[in-house]
Amino acid sequence: MKSHQSTLLAAIFISAIALEAGPSLAQISTFEVAPDAPEQGGIRLPAGFVATVFHDGVGRARHVAVRDNGDVYVRLSRPNRGGGIAALRDEDGDGTADRIEYFGFHAGTGMAIHNSALYASSDTAIYRWPLPEGDALVPDGPAETIVEGFPKQNSHAPKAFAIDSSGNLYVNVGAPSNACQKQPFTAGSPGMNPCPQLADHAGIWRFDADETGQTFADGERFLTGTRNIVALDWNPLVGALYFVMHGRDQLHRLFPDLYTVKDSAELPGEEFHRAKKDADYGWPYTYWDGRVGRRMAAPEYGGDSETRSEHGYEAPLLAFPGHWAPNDILFYTAENGLPSAARGGAFIAFHGSGDRAPLPQAGYQVVFVPFDDAEPADQWVIFADGFKGAPLLASPRDAEFRPMGLAQGPDGALYIVDSVQGRIWRVTHKG
Repeated sequence: MKSHQSTLLAAIFISAIALEAGPSLAQISTFEVAPDAPEQGGIRLPAGFVATVFHDGVGRARHVAVRDNGDVYVRLSRPNRGGGIAALRDEDGDGTADRIEYFGFHAGTGMAIHNSALYASSDTAIYRWPLPEGDALVPDGPAETIVEGFPKQNSHAPKAFAIDSSGNLYVNVGAPSNACQKQPFTAGSPGMNPCPQLADHAGIWRFDADETGQTFADGERFLTGTRNIVALDWNPLVGALYFVMHGRDQLHRLFPDLYTVKDSAELPGEEFHRAKKDADYGWPYTYWDGRVGRRMAAPEYGGDSETRSEHGYEAPLLAFPGHWAPNDILFYTAENGLPSAARGGAFIAFHGSGDRAPLPQAGYQVVFVPFDDAEPADQWVIFADGFKGAPLLASPRDAEFRPMGLAQGPDGALYIVDSVQGRIWRVTHKG
């Protein structure tokens, strides 16, 4: 009896600690979609969540931002109807867009709202427009240039960005190559050492979001060693910047004696990090092996698939499966809308793989990462699935939808944007 009482008291004590520390397992499971969940507008969600199609066919969508009045702004990778940005409004409050207008010149990826202004990026600059007043949906007048002169590049050129609570603007400058080889995409070619591309690429640069007329040369390199970041967000609840990085490709094709096809499909892990000033995240000299939880020396720099890196590069908070392509991250901050365990957690949109052949492609889903203050909890779960439209994909071109952008509405609704057909889902919770 005494042993039973001790066990019971210990269980109660552990449960109390878990409640104080963060979301419980039951709360986390609320955000996990079941394999047999019914389809809602082409996707599947956990029980209790409802997806409505806010708009269908906005264009080749990238990132998205929602204004405090509910207006939705979507960045396009290709101009549509003469504009690189789509503006949408639900005028009758039924959860679907009734009005859509296009504006802006360059296409691009990044989109955000800060200090009553709309910010957007091209591949070489960051712009802003004052948000319109009254019934107007699109800004009146030309855009102001916040930063221009980013390096021109053919690979990893999109400029994802985030703005913090103090008005600092953080911009990704992707690496212009896969692994900084002397002969790009050539089997067995060693890496350049040191890698000259790190001087102006493969990192995050910081600027002033409220100052116009800046150039790339005016920026401060905030961190380095990141191959490419499209998923980047400021978490105002803890005052920190986070990102999920695209890992390198083609381990088997470039070094077939060291890596199998299966190795190449599963490696490296897509790394989820808290951004630290002046930190080095290891590209191109290393990659993260999520199967063993270690940072490994890249084969271009003497690694043999088993050589662990001995340098002090940052370890990820979490590592996701290889080549899932993390393309947006949203820290949920609303106090109402979704269940309370969502607050402070991260939704991540995985665009889907393109480097897993001949294995089936993977990703194409939105996951939820519960947080305990500034750190992830142990579990992450698949929140939204079904985007690819078929159980197996041989090529990413066969996907019906690919989740790309995420945003939070003023009522706590979650917006998910697709890059293939331009479908926008508005996700709510019926509880």
